[in-house]
Amino acid sequence: MTVRPDSTARDRRRWAQYLVNERAEARVYRELAGRKTGEERAILQALAEAEGRHEAHWLGLLGGEPGSVPAASTRTRMLGWMARHFGSIFVLALAQNAEGRSPYDQDPHATAAMAADEKVHEEVVRGLAARGRRRLSGGFRAAVFGANDGLVSNLALVMGIGATGVGAHFVLFSGIAGLLAGALSMGAGEYVSVRSQRELLEATEPAELDAGVLPDLDLDANELALVYRSRGMDAEDALTRARRMLHRSRTSGAAAAESGPVAVPDAHEVIGGAWRAALFSFGFFASGAIIPVLPWIFGLSGSVAILIALILVGAALMGTGAMVGLLSGAPPLRRALRQLLIGFGAAAVTYALGLLFEVTLG
Repeated sequence: MTVRPDSTARDRRRWAQYLVNERAEARVYRELAGRKTGEERAILQALAEAEGRHEAHWLGLLGGEPGSVPAASTRTRMLGWMARHFGSIFVLALAQNAEGRSPYDQDPHATAAMAADEKVHEEVVRGLAARGRRRLSGGFRAAVFGANDGLVSNLALVMGIGATGVGAHFVLFSGIAGLLAGALSMGAGEYVSVRSQRELLEATEPAELDAGVLPDLDLDANELALVYRSRGMDAEDALTRARRMLHRSRTSGAAAAESGPVAVPDAHEVIGGAWRAALFSFGFFASGAIIPVLPWIFGLSGSVAILIALILVGAALMGTGAMVGLLSGAPPLRRALRQLLIGFGAAAVTYALGLLFEVTLG
């Protein structure tokens, strides 16, 4: 193969960058496939093969393997590192975001099929990531909410108390009390919330019909059809299904599997267990709430303690926000800044109130 005669040096640099990125992405999918089995493994291997076809396209335009190639993009290198060291849920979330930002739509040297592939890949990766998100969502929700609430509420508490001018020991006592009270409240509240939601779901899930009563039903009265209509089927489809069910029960006496519930799959899995959510919420609230108190634990006080608390909590807030962004496939920096602004906004309000009380009481 020979390089395209009408290509420029800039074109060839761009093609070489695409080439190494496609190779790196294929390696990511193969790394993930090596940890999976069954259908997920086959899907990831197919994605790696598709990236290989894209690689071959750029090799063809370059006229074969170039003498030197650039490093893969930072995003792609990070994907590869995470694929080797972390769980697939983080990698797939990042890969989903990367596939959605493919430049092939705007590049005249990429084929229409390649651009279409990237759009399809985004949905494929989204589907794979959704499985992990469902498994993670219950405990993860409690962990993120618990840690964030602990960070924000206790930072607001110690800053508000500290702004009144009281002694460092009183600020420390207030922070520890806020940690314990908040963690217990969050754990208990999360348990009640999740348990109530699961009980509500159990109460609304349709039960299996007793096959023994089917032959005795009056088809003309459409009683069985009403069951299916109450589960979301339109009248015509419900009647058709009811007739089929009654026919089967009267001719063979078999209990039809179709009579089972029409429910949303994985509903309980998404919510998670009540005890698990409570423990996650308690533990992560406590781990978040201890951070604003650390300067006073180590003997600092006044403005220095408040400044260090702000720095520590700011870093933690940005970390939790970025993690949520990664797992949701959204830009992590935007989510990190949102968490930071919300947390510092709450702290600023309580600090201002503390200053007001200091002036009033002084």
